Amino acid sequence: MRITAGRLKGHPLIVPEGQIIRPTSDKVRQAIFNVLEHHDFGADFELEHSRVIDLFAGSGALGLEALSRGASYAILIDNLGESRATLRSNVEAMELTGVTKIWRRNATDLGRNINEPFDLAFLDPPYGKNLLVPALSSLQIGGWLQPHAIVVTEAARGEDIPSTDSFQLLKEKYYGMTKVSFWRPILVQTA
Repeated sequence: MRITAGRLKGHPLIVPEGQIIRPTSDKVRQAIFNVLEHHDFGADFELEHSRVIDLFAGSGALGLEALSRGASYAILIDNLGESRATLRSNVEAMELTGVTKIWRRNATDLGRNINEPFDLAFLDPPYGKNLLVPALSSLQIGGWLQPHAIVVTEAARGEDIPSTDSFQLLKEKYYGMTKVSFWRPILVQTA
């Protein structure tokens, strides 16, 4: 596993042995970033200088790839100690400590964001655990996303994603056994 493009292209990613972490493959990551860089989402989204939040970060492959391709900051969130150790190793090896933060937090219960909202979110939860919709809701309710944000989710090809009133599905693609969906938050009107 390596960073596939940008200023860190070719840099290896540390991935622990075993099944605890299922990182996004190089091929799928390249496809995701091709869409992010070349698809017109009809709003103010740009990868360059974006702020990124990577939930269920694992090895950090998605968030670190975004930084390599021009994002300005990434917060990498994972509950597992082994994942956070891997994240620290990858961040330090790529000398990205000044533009990243690693958090231990439950992605389905992020709480309120007190900082600037994010332009891009990655959600790659363990397949088949029904974590995607609660994590999306947590991002929306907690104020973690800019109105123009793009949210990229990964799920197993046959996994049903329950509909959500908080996000608009913009695009869906299949890569082998992986379903990648691109979403935009729907602004919640308050009375």
